[in-house]
Amino acid sequence: MSDFVKIPMFPLSIFPLPGELVPLHIFEPRYRQLLVDAETKDTRFGIYCNHIANRQKVGSLVKLESVIKHYVSSESDIIVKCYDLFTMNTFYPTYRDKLYPGGDVKISNLDMSKSAGEKLLVKYQDYAAQLKIIQQEENPSVYHIANELNMDLEGKIKFIESEEGKNETFLFNQISYLLQILKQAEKSKDVFHLN
Repeated sequence: MSDFVKIPMFPLSIFPLPGELVPLHIFEPRYRQLLVDAETKDTRFGIYCNHIANRQKVGSLVKLESVIKHYVSSESDIIVKCYDLFTMNTFYPTYRDKLYPGGDVKISNLDMSKSAGEKLLVKYQDYAAQLKIIQQEENPSVYHIANELNMDLEGKIKFIESEEGKNETFLFNQISYLLQILKQAEKSKDVFHLN
């Protein structure tokens, strides 16, 4: 029995992490068709990160959260939310009888309720206090923390490529680096004198 499932696909050079909200502007006819299916059939689809850094062929399983605006030209502004990750096995230029692409993927089935470890939580709380981030969750997961760090594409991919357990070390090191930058920025304020 195959672990792969066939899902609609939206290849982009972005990589949303679980819990992340992403704005998209839909204009191509094939993705307008995908949007109709997402609205009317509550279809989840994949955002496949088609960047050269994505060596492990990972992507994001997303669901339509809201349509911000429908234009007269049939274009739309939407918000999608990432619920899980997947690994791409096979990419198809068209999905079944649709215009948009699809793919056979293995869904990760991540446990978003699992809290990050104590060492990472303490470091993250220090970071959140420095930036005055209001914490929405009492016991955030590693993915919640990763989203708060606003990592670039390559940082997100390195985080996901880290083995379980080592991904917390990766985030801990990221936060340590960001705290060092904040400390240096604070010090530089004292160097300049205002007239």
